[in-house]
Amino acid sequence: MLNTIDLSLSLDKDQYKNLLKEYQKALSPLVDQVFLQERSVVIVLEGWDTAGKSSVIHRIIEKIDPHIFRVYAINPPNDIEKSHHYLWRFWQKLPEKGQIAIFDHSWYGRVLNDRVEANCTEDEWQRAYREINSFERQLVDFGTIIKKFWLHIDKQEFKNRLEFRNQQLESARNITGSDWNDYEKWDIFTEAVNEMLLRTNPVTANWTIVESNSKSYSRIKIIKNIVESLSQELEYDSIINKAVDNENKSKKKKQK
Repeated sequence: MLNTIDLSLSLDKDQYKNLLKEYQKALSPLVDQVFLQERSVVIVLEGWDTAGKSSVIHRIIEKIDPHIFRVYAINPPNDIEKSHHYLWRFWQKLPEKGQIAIFDHSWYGRVLNDRVEANCTEDEWQRAYREINSFERQLVDFGTIIKKFWLHIDKQEFKNRLEFRNQQLESARNITGSDWNDYEKWDIFTEAVNEMLLRTNPVTANWTIVESNSKSYSRIKIIKNIVESLSQELEYDSIINKAVDNENKSKKKKQK
């Protein structure tokens, strides 16, 4: 699946600024509707460690009510969490009605890092596909809106970003041996990602692959997708229609 992605997609600076403003503006009343309609929303961001998940999260939450959302940056499990089923720690973080939870990494670590680093047996990560689909099915049946994004970059871009971070004193603290380990195991990780996308992609909680060599393009695609999905789920179409009209006007202006 990843081989079909066009990573050359990008936006120029003016397009990015205009579209970001429009979709952030469109997102705000939709978040209010999540609260008013007592729906819960789960947004999952998975991807390579330099793909730009943190910057996407910043743009998502920048203009919305901070009381309605929670952001969880998921680290490797501690000793207590390891003594439970791997989904246990995520059940405790799920949003209540009227709330939004954003996961920077998630339960998909079971079929990605745990698989590649042999932190569990093959039987365990193979079984996890069925467990995760069942887990998400329960959330959907409860009324939760689930959005899942894989932020994809190519191997050379991954290397370039790691090297760039390494040159920055501030960012160098974010570089760990595991980042370069992921680079060295690129092909193995890619195989795991492709299988994950294939086997955990039901209509009710499907994946969106995001072309992320361009961070500006990636941010707009994700926020736009969230706005479109919430508009449909919450039956609040007027907001997205206005944003789409403005985007089309921007494109026509650019063409001229």
